[in-house]
Amino acid sequence: MADGSASVDGATTIAADRLRSFIERVERLEEEKAAIMNDVKEVYAEAKGEGYDVKTLRQVVRIRKMDRADRQEQEALLELYLSAIGE
Repeated sequence: MADGSASVDGATTIAADRLRSFIERVERLEEEKAAIMNDVKEVYAEAKGEGYDVKTLRQVVRIRKMDRADRQEQEALLELYLSAIGE
């Protein structure tokens, strides 16, 4: 009768290979993310060099990512809070 340990070892090898594959994919994506973040940083530096306010640019990018309804709600709450404190 065949020994069942061979199939367990095979399954363990397959699981280890699959795990290694996930880890290597994440590592490659992390490298790509770092490169992209560096590219973004360079764009902001270029904009700053041309006289644009980077803090405001970042805020515009953040706002543009938002859904219009969420943005309007946030703006309304900001106005309400500022009004409540007399600003």
